[in-house]
Amino acid sequence: MTRSELVEELAAQFSQLTHRDAEYAVKTILDAMSDALVRGHRIEIRGFGSFSISRRPPRTGRNPRSGQSVDIPEKRVPHFKPGKALREAVDARTRELLATTDCK
Repeated sequence: MTRSELVEELAAQFSQLTHRDAEYAVKTILDAMSDALVRGHRIEIRGFGSFSISRRPPRTGRNPRSGQSVDIPEKRVPHFKPGKALREAVDARTRELLATTDCK
């Protein structure tokens, strides 16, 4: 699902929200989550999952064209860990989908 699809779904589900209001709500939530991660905070949404920052240590990589060694600096990257309810829901729906199709 893309950001615009999320906005469309939100606007369709809540008729009192205009498209502009739904877009503003999605933008506000995503901006707040981004700001929290930048500050180093952990975000936990019960039943969905948690977002945190992972550290990737510096390493030596290779340029695929020349084969030359390249130093890659340390990075901090967002990490998502799905919650138990989300994992179970995805697993159950996947099993249902496979049971109704011939993909076994």
